[in-house]
Amino acid sequence: QVELEESGGGLVQPGGSLRLSCAGSGRTWTRNTMGWFRQAPGKEREFVGAFRWSGTTTIYADSVRGRLTISKDNAKNTGYLQMNSLKPEDTAVYYCAASKLNLIASSMSNRQFYDFWGQGTQVTVSS
Repeated sequence: QVELEESGGGLVQPGGSLRLSCAGSGRTWTRNTMGWFRQAPGKEREFVGAFRWSGTTTIYADSVRGRLTISKDNAKNTGYLQMNSLKPEDTAVYYCAASKLNLIASSMSNRQFYDFWGQGTQVTVSS
């Protein structure tokens, strides 16, 4: 099976930064596609960004482009979501997800293509 362990959430003031981590492990873990999603209270889970472990394909939602940056450490099987210039509207539970497939860019934002999900980590942006 596959496990995704998230960490790094917390409370931050507007304009502040946080870095989330998502470590993949398990007997069937493979490095294909990893995505980040978030869900605010009373709202649908929405796409934030995603990347393929092989190559350089990385995409972002329009709402976060320029403020959030995805990176990875293949040796540690860990993906990162660096969040800068945070706004109150970024407040949500953030989830990482892993797909069994090397998704094409146009499919990366579709949560139906992800097979495994982390437990979620709360990010609260408030003064």
